[in-house]
Amino acid sequence: MRHLPRGGIMRIVVVACFALSLMGSVAGAKSAALPPSLELAIAESHEALRKILNGDPSGYAALFADRDDITLGNPFGPFGKGPVEVRSRLANAATKYREGSVRSVERIAVYGSGDQYVLVEIENGRAKLGSSADLADFSARVTSVYQLLGGQWRLVHRHADPITTPRGAESMLPTPRP
Repeated sequence: MRHLPRGGIMRIVVVACFALSLMGSVAGAKSAALPPSLELAIAESHEALRKILNGDPSGYAALFADRDDITLGNPFGPFGKGPVEVRSRLANAATKYREGSVRSVERIAVYGSGDQYVLVEIENGRAKLGSSADLADFSARVTSVYQLLGGQWRLVHRHADPITTPRGAESMLPTPRP
């Protein structure tokens, strides 16, 4: 029997419970069955979302592959490429959220097979954002690319942004600064 690292069993239990709690809220999940180990990695990413909404970037940091070509795009700045930039972008994003929770995750589509999959989701959260003292509901469209590396599914790309409703062409124009 393989030995789990200290706290490994608890981590599996927490992620499994979190995954089960989200299963009822996942909409549009009519795609073919994914490898169970990939579903576990996806559940870990949803737990990582809960953590980052509470100021902790460690969940996502642990899911990313340790490669020079990994990428992260989030609403708070330009893409980060490579482990150093990705960890920096994660840490910055974590400073934007407090007292958060995941309301639901909607699986829109899954593409891929073998050792690489692309997942498209809408993440719905609730947190205190920035300096606001009030909790706010928000959503992000998310694209994640997972690769099977060394027997484990790892994120190699994640992009999240708040565009979840139609916008006019003018939304592409730079916002004037006061």
